[in-house]
Amino acid sequence: VQLQASGGGLVQAGDSLRLSCAASGLAFSWYNMAWFRQVPGSERVFVAVISPNDGSTRYADSVKGRFTISRDNAKNTVYLQMNDLKPEDKAVYYCAAEKHIYNNDGYLPTSGGAYSYWGQGTQVTVSS
Repeated sequence: VQLQASGGGLVQAGDSLRLSCAASGLAFSWYNMAWFRQVPGSERVFVAVISPNDGSTRYADSVKGRFTISRDNAKNTVYLQMNDLKPEDKAVYYCAAEKHIYNNDGYLPTSGGAYSYWGQGTQVTVSS
């Protein structure tokens, strides 16, 4: 399994970025796909997750209303549209994958420990 994240960069506060994560080696449409982020010296924290087929999503409170997670199952790719970026959004962003559990009341995991596969990360830097 490979998850290849891309799209990071240096932007100014208020700008937008779209991250992409291309997956291979797994049945993409069976997997929850998530984004996490990490700053040096801190743990990796949840940003957003999307279910495989019905488009259900969950977001961290810190990004609600500014970030949107989406996926294209035909392209085996998950996206994170980040708008109105703030300096505190600066981090390395990682995509992650875990097989969806059906008949589980729509549960979408937000803990990093729930995910089996991780990408290599892409750096997002936001200047004030």
